[in-house]
Amino acid sequence: MAHESRSEPAWGSPLPAETLITEIPIVSSVTDECCLPQPEPRQAYGLALSLFLATLGTTLLAGALLDGADPFRRPAELARGVPFAFTLLAILLTHEMGHYITSRYYGVRASLPYFIPAPPYPFIIGTFGAFISMRSPILRRGPLLEIGAMGPIAGFVVAVVAVVVGLQHSTVQPAESLQGMKLGSPLLLQGLSALLVEAPPAGHDLLLHPIAFAGWIGLFVTALNLLPIGQLDGGHITYALFGRRHRTISIVAVLALGILGLWWPGWLVWGVLGALIGLRHPPVIDQDVPLGRRERLIAWTSLAIFVLTFTPVPFSMYGVGMPNPYGSPPASCLPFTSSTRCSKINPMRNSAPIDSTAARWLPVAAAISP
Repeated sequence: MAHESRSEPAWGSPLPAETLITEIPIVSSVTDECCLPQPEPRQAYGLALSLFLATLGTTLLAGALLDGADPFRRPAELARGVPFAFTLLAILLTHEMGHYITSRYYGVRASLPYFIPAPPYPFIIGTFGAFISMRSPILRRGPLLEIGAMGPIAGFVVAVVAVVVGLQHSTVQPAESLQGMKLGSPLLLQGLSALLVEAPPAGHDLLLHPIAFAGWIGLFVTALNLLPIGQLDGGHITYALFGRRHRTISIVAVLALGILGLWWPGWLVWGVLGALIGLRHPPVIDQDVPLGRRERLIAWTSLAIFVLTFTPVPFSMYGVGMPNPYGSPPASCLPFTSSTRCSKINPMRNSAPIDSTAARWLPVAAAISP
C-alpha cells in the first residue's frame, strides 16, 4: 500500500523559503531622527504667522511707548517703535532659527518658531519670547549639544551687532535728570562701551538708543537660556557634556539662583520656575557615543557666552528701600509715566539709559557714568 505524502512539513523541519514572510521592515542602522519612517507632521504656518504678526504689533507699541510716543492719540507715532521692535524680533527669530535649522540638519523634526505676544504694560518689551517644539527624539549627545547651543550662539551674534550699532547712536544726558530703575551691565556690555563710547563728562550719563536696549535684552535672554537647568538650552548642553550628573548640576544651579536672589529677587522666581518645570533631562539612546572636538568647542563657546552675558543684578531700584550696589546716580524714570518726579525729563527720544558697572533701566535704559 502506497504511503500518501503530506504537503505540510513535519514538526521541527524548516519551512520552505517561499512560505516565509518577506514584508518585515529591516533597519540596517540607527539614525539621529528615528529608526522607522514616520509621517512628517504638518506645520501650523497660519498659527506661526499670526503669532509673529501679533508680537510685531505688541513690540511696536512697546517700543513707541518707551520712546515717549503716544500712539493711542497719534497712531502715526507707532513708527517710533520700529528700531526697538525690529531689533528685538530679529534677535529672537535668529535664536529660534538657530535651533530649527540645526534640528533639521540632524533630521530631528521641529515646529516652526512660535512667538508669544504680551501687552506692553506691564510687560514693557511687548513679548514673552518665542519657542520651538521638538517632535522626534534626539538619539546622540552630539546633535543634542549642537541643537541646544546654536540658538543662543546665533541670537548672541545679532545681539552684539545691535549693541554696537545702538551705542554709536546713543546720547549724553545730565545725570541729575535721571531716576528710577537701573539695568545690570554684563562684562560684554562694559567692554563694548569702553571701546566704542567716549566716557561722558562728570555729571552726565550716556543714554542708550532703543537698538542698544534691544541688544541688552538679547544678551539677558541669552544668559537665561544658557542656565544649566532642566531642559533649557544650557540644560541640553550640560546633559550632553555630563550625562547623568546633569540633575546634580541643575540642583546646584537652582540653589545658586536662590543665593543670588538675596541681591535680585527675580532669581528666586527663576529658581522656583526651574524646579517646577523639572530638573531632569530625558535620556539619549546612544549614551556612550563620545563628543567630538567640534562639539566640545561649541560647548566651551557657549560657556564663554554665558560668562560674558550674565549679570548678577539685572535690575535694581533706587529710592524704594533697595540698596544701590554701585554708588552711581539713579537712572531715568519710565518714559510713559505721568509721575511729577519725571516731568522734567525728556523721555528717551530715541535713547535709553549704561553704567560702566550697570545699565540703567527705563525700564529699557542704561547709562554709562564717568
